[in-house]
Amino acid sequence: MQRKITIDPVTRVEGHGRVTIHLDETGKVEDAFLHIVEFRGFERFIQGHPYWEAPVLVQRLCGICPVSHHLAAAKAIDQLVGIDPEDLSPAATKLRRLMHYGQIFQSHALHFFYLASPDILFGLDAPTEKRNFFAVAMENPEMARKGILMRKFGQEIIKAIAGKKIHGVAAVPGGMYKTFEPEERDYFLSGKEIPSIQTMIEWSQEILLYIKGYHDKHRLLLDDFAAYPSGHLGMVDEAGNMEMYHGKLRAIDSVGNITLPDINTQDYQQYFAEGVERWSYMKFPYLKALGRENGWNRVGPLARVNVCNAIPTPLAEKERLDYIAYSGRKVNNSTMYTHWARLIEILHCAEVIQELLNDDEILSNDLLREGKPRLEGIGIIEAPRGTLTHHYQVDEKGMITRCNLIVSTTHNNEPMNRAVRWVADKVISEQGAVTDAMLNQVEVVVRAYDPCLSCATQALGQMALQVQVFNSQGDLIDERIKS
Repeated sequence: MQRKITIDPVTRVEGHGRVTIHLDETGKVEDAFLHIVEFRGFERFIQGHPYWEAPVLVQRLCGICPVSHHLAAAKAIDQLVGIDPEDLSPAATKLRRLMHYGQIFQSHALHFFYLASPDILFGLDAPTEKRNFFAVAMENPEMARKGILMRKFGQEIIKAIAGKKIHGVAAVPGGMYKTFEPEERDYFLSGKEIPSIQTMIEWSQEILLYIKGYHDKHRLLLDDFAAYPSGHLGMVDEAGNMEMYHGKLRAIDSVGNITLPDINTQDYQQYFAEGVERWSYMKFPYLKALGRENGWNRVGPLARVNVCNAIPTPLAEKERLDYIAYSGRKVNNSTMYTHWARLIEILHCAEVIQELLNDDEILSNDLLREGKPRLEGIGIIEAPRGTLTHHYQVDEKGMITRCNLIVSTTHNNEPMNRAVRWVADKVISEQGAVTDAMLNQVEVVVRAYDPCLSCATQALGQMALQVQVFNSQGDLIDERIKS
């Protein structure tokens, strides 16, 4: 008798997704899928709009990482007015980078402290009432307090530059709308009104100590849980160091061999294609040279730490070296190490923010450049969740005729599906039972990728969850409900 298990929705992620697990007649897992069930249509309805509206419109893709879409679109729109990233004024570039690193800092803090920390603090088998941020705040109020303030710091950086924490406007074609004021800089450096950037660095180091201790206690589980070989994709600078705002794209395989040799972002079309499946609205990007079966890559913190030669800030680089020494692997393919990598990036972002806040160039009014208009623009950045691509074509009147978006989570579509299959196979096939703890493990492994499945909707462990088991004739034979 064949059965299908459905987990709908997956909780504590941005957006809505559904997992189905298919069992054979003996109760072993035949396959498992992560379905993205919402259709957004941004690539189509943005057509016909003037190009300068794109950086504002595309922010509505997400309320968690609107800055990432804003800046990726802005980099593409710059090219439509004839300005390459290298041609922006130093002030405009540094202000964009400050906002971008503030965005990654606040998004990583949101994910770790609000969404992932219940899994870490209370374990994979935690009771339902523990699987939310409020339980974290009760159990570890100091961790919760610092998490809230760290996210606030990043959001305040965004607000100072863009006018609002969410869906503000800062980047314009060829530069930036406004500069940074001396009193704004002092707000973040002095620590008089909010904890200073130096405090953010110290707190980032503290939470790294915590995650190291967590790995010491649960090493066997974390090394093995959803560990599978994969490619890894990320952005690096000319020296091969980690780069978040502008650089070259590099991909490696599961043991470190180069599969994409530091290409210019403008050339991405030559190397990437996108597959589709009938059971999901989300595409499956892959490297053309390796094909659909072998050319997929993870993106995000784990991938970025894997592909770079070094991190160009001293404290984060030391943490990266400790991380590599601890795992004992040149390339880490263990999904649950993503949280550690994410916290290394939090520290890196704090260091970069401190450098930029102390740079007088961010106070300059030299913000705009002009060039010769073009009909195509491509903007690629490293969003919190991974490599993000915005590609626009316009007509002679400046109206958008084509838009292609490869969102970070799209790259992670295949890796997340592989992770779900791993958990289903290990837990259901080997244990032979559908339990609440098993269902939570499926969600835990998806949450490790911090997916943004559609926009910013999320629930703190309170969304209804219904799992139904049907026989091969379609009759309901078992049901489990979490309300």
